[in-house]
Amino acid sequence: MHYKDYVNWEKMPTSWCPGCAIGIIFKQLTFALEKLEIRKEELVIVSGIGCSGRAAGYFSSDSVHGTHGRAIPIAEGIKRANPALTVIVFSGDGDLVGIGGNHLIHSARRDIDLTVICINNETYGMTGGQMSPTTKEGIKTPTSPGGNRYYPINIQGILTSNKRHFYARSSTYKINHLQKVIQQAIEWKGFAFIDAIAFCIENFGRHLGFKNAFEMLERTKTDFKIPANKDKVLAENELGIMKK
Repeated sequence: MHYKDYVNWEKMPTSWCPGCAIGIIFKQLTFALEKLEIRKEELVIVSGIGCSGRAAGYFSSDSVHGTHGRAIPIAEGIKRANPALTVIVFSGDGDLVGIGGNHLIHSARRDIDLTVICINNETYGMTGGQMSPTTKEGIKTPTSPGGNRYYPINIQGILTSNKRHFYARSSTYKINHLQKVIQQAIEWKGFAFIDAIAFCIENFGRHLGFKNAFEMLERTKTDFKIPANKDKVLAENELGIMKK
């Protein structure tokens, strides 16, 4: 299959804002599906609520647009009902780590054979740019006008606390790395989580003083690097895979 075969072209163009990082991740997923030769009949995409959650409708395969925070348990139910399916969750950090954090913890602990792609833009982008569990300390948002007083959640720590785990961090700047990470996550037999570092220009970036999406992409390039030693725990600014 060609990567374009996975796209529901009748729904194009998407509703995502110009310069939104979600489309970059969406496209890299279609490239990965093509390389893995996954048939549409054997694929299900599940999403929750939020800008990223709209991706479910843009795939031409079977998909489910679930309720807020419930993408992972829906996906787990589908996988348990038909283990032959490739089930991929595509949603945002607010949906997966905030509202759905409890489901993330326990599906990962049970090591359900799912691939979870978390579009981590550090904000609840669709509803106005409120702080999310991944918002960095000190960042001002509509719900933290004095600056966020909390450290962001340690997703890597939560996932790697399980004896068997697959946690990957990639970014929308390192697209070749992102595509390879997605492929490896889909091939992993068990729970695989991708922390895809993204950005929201309209409801987050402009609050922070960024003029356009390119400036945010350049910041991603500057802030996140692939370390030489890939076996150690990833630092906050490092990209790579932790699996056991």
